[in-house]
Amino acid sequence: MNEIVKVTDLSQTFYTKEGELEVLKDINFSLNEGQILTLLGPSGSGKSTILNILTKLLKPTSGDVVIKGNIGYMFQKDHLLEWRNIMDNITIGLEIQNNKTKESIEQVEKLLKTYGLWEYRYMYPKELSGGMRQRVALIRTLAVNPDILLLDEPFSALDYQTRLLVSDDVFKIIKNENKSAILVTRDISDSLSIKVQL
Repeated sequence: MNEIVKVTDLSQTFYTKEGELEVLKDINFSLNEGQILTLLGPSGSGKSTILNILTKLLKPTSGDVVIKGNIGYMFQKDHLLEWRNIMDNITIGLEIQNNKTKESIEQVEKLLKTYGLWEYRYMYPKELSGGMRQRVALIRTLAVNPDILLLDEPFSALDYQTRLLVSDDVFKIIKNENKSAILVTRDISDSLSIKVQL
């Protein structure tokens, strides 16, 4: 398998008024193409810090990170813009990248049709359920055609029943679209649901 993420001896220390705060120490992992990797740990254990390092929002104190491919980031909250309809929310990344072409729009339309959101494309976020909003957020992330998806506790804002349904949807979409992903979560059930899907 082709290795697309390699993290070696990663450490991160923050400096506060109280002194040094070591958040990560000697972290090592890799991600192969087509694989979904789960980073499981309690709140405050540095999971999101790892994602911030992978996206280069944060420079590690020490260690080496090698990434082969483009990254798409799905946050804890859907961050949909309430004044934009679903189609406009999904294409915002394409607009930012100046890549809103006929081909990219056709790909978005295909994703909407495939994953049951086509009839909602002109509705607004407030008109959708929490689970549907998360599906929209995932399709928005996929619209820019990333090689690697980073998912930062994407189900934490949902109630238990909804998160079970949405996690099934999300992992099926990731698998169908042949994407590689790193999921960070504090909930072991999220991790187990991946194994059920694979």
